[in-house]
Amino acid sequence: MFLSSFTVTVLTLTVVIGPNPWYAPQYAIPLLGMMLGNTMTGVALSLDRLTEAVWRQRAVIENRLMLGQTWQEAVGGIRRDAMRSGMMPSINAMAAAGIVSLPGMMTGQILAGSPPAVAVKYQILVMLTITVGTGFGTLMAVAWGSRRLFDERERLRLDRLSG
Repeated sequence: MFLSSFTVTVLTLTVVIGPNPWYAPQYAIPLLGMMLGNTMTGVALSLDRLTEAVWRQRAVIENRLMLGQTWQEAVGGIRRDAMRSGMMPSINAMAAAGIVSLPGMMTGQILAGSPPAVAVKYQILVMLTITVGTGFGTLMAVAWGSRRLFDERERLRLDRLSG
């Protein structure tokens, strides 16, 4: 979670926003805070969906393993569903922004006196950055989490699941 949030935040600060210095607190702290909060939600949802689905489908997974599939093939659909669940809050926020709701950062900038066009540009940047960071974090969490559910001989580790 921290790796994806920090990486995407540094990339956004250095390439897109470009403050001098790149770690200027007025930019870095709010952006990293938003990234961490949203990435944490995505990672938690995806790992919850992953472990719950593997527990529910453990017999199917073990049958697939016995028939010769690798652990990646045996849980491929579950991993895709877990990724989709982790990304859903970010996708919904992007779909509703400006139409149904006015996001907090944009509203704060407008109330502080920024021109609405500038506030909208920053909000679009922040939403895209959050989505990329959440996607990267969710991808890493699902990849690492699903691998931890199997041992070195590609057997499902039921002791790492809770029912």
